[in-house]
Amino acid sequence: MTGSAQRPLLFLDVDGPLIPFGSRPGGHPTYRTGPAGPVADGNPLLARINPAHGPRLLALPCELVWATTWMSEANECIAPRIGLPELPLVAWPEPSDEDEPGGLHWKTCTLVDCADGRPFVWVDDEITDADRAWVAAHHPGRALLHRIDPRQGLTDPDFAALDAWLRAG
Repeated sequence: MTGSAQRPLLFLDVDGPLIPFGSRPGGHPTYRTGPAGPVADGNPLLARINPAHGPRLLALPCELVWATTWMSEANECIAPRIGLPELPLVAWPEPSDEDEPGGLHWKTCTLVDCADGRPFVWVDDEITDADRAWVAAHHPGRALLHRIDPRQGLTDPDFAALDAWLRAG
């Protein structure tokens, strides 16, 4: 990762944090947003992305980085819908048939490597206590692993928690 060495990184997943899924009483709200782009035209779940999330993410004192299997499609489909610029992407290693040690999420080790000692936040719906323990033992900087309820996506309390942690550093 290149960029401001002093600003914390915020590794952002798409499915769950930005695109809520799963059952929810009353269903999921939908939004009219900016252009979807050719790849996203057939994806009805993109209408669940709250366009207010873009400005709120940009207002956080951090460097935003996509940490999603959407890869470049996050910049092509998601970013324009919510007013984000093109963001750097985490380059994931080739998938392995082996389970991660100790029940770790498959993203955990790569994100710690990408952070390279910098403070970071990881926003995802699949974070567990095993990930938190591993990061605490293997990352020398501050880290917040913030789990999102995938039925809700990012909420006001999530943004408040992220902002408070980032400003406390």
